[in-house]
Amino acid sequence: MTQFVQGMRVYWEDTDAGGVVFYANYLKFFERARTEWLRHLGFSQEAMRVEQGLMFVVSATSLKYLAPAKLDDWLDVSVNLQGTGRSTMVLFQQVHAGGRLLCEGEIRIACVDAQSFKPTRIAAPIAQKLAQKLAPLVHAAASPHSDSH
Repeated sequence: MTQFVQGMRVYWEDTDAGGVVFYANYLKFFERARTEWLRHLGFSQEAMRVEQGLMFVVSATSLKYLAPAKLDDWLDVSVNLQGTGRSTMVLFQQVHAGGRLLCEGEIRIACVDAQSFKPTRIAAPIAQKLAQKLAPLVHAAASPHSDSH
C-alpha cells in the first residue's frame, strides 16, 4: 500500500483549555494532509474547481481517538487510499507523534459539481492516477497465495 505522510506542528490555535488538541482539529489535520497528497499526485483542488468545475468534499467520517496531541508536538499525518468509485474515494488516515498513534479514521470523499454540489464522476486524469495507486492493492488481493483451497 502506498502511503503519503505530511508533517505539521501543533499550534496554540489547535488546543483546548486542557492543553491538548481539540478533537475536531484532527479533521483539519486530515484535510491538510489530503490536500498535500493531491498536490503530490499533481492535482490542485483550486485548479480542479476553477478549470473543471469539480470539488472534493467529505461525505462521511469515522474517527478513533487513542491519545492526545499537545502544543508544539510534531505530527505525521498519513493518507492511504483504500478504494475508489465513480464519484467517491475512501481514505484511511492516521496521526502519529513520536511514533505513537494518536488518531485514525476512515474518510469518504465525494466528487461534486462546484455549482450544484451534486455528485459527479471523478475527472479521468485523477481517476487514472488513483487507479495506479490502487493497482498494487488489487494485484495483492488477486494473488494465488490468498486462495483458501
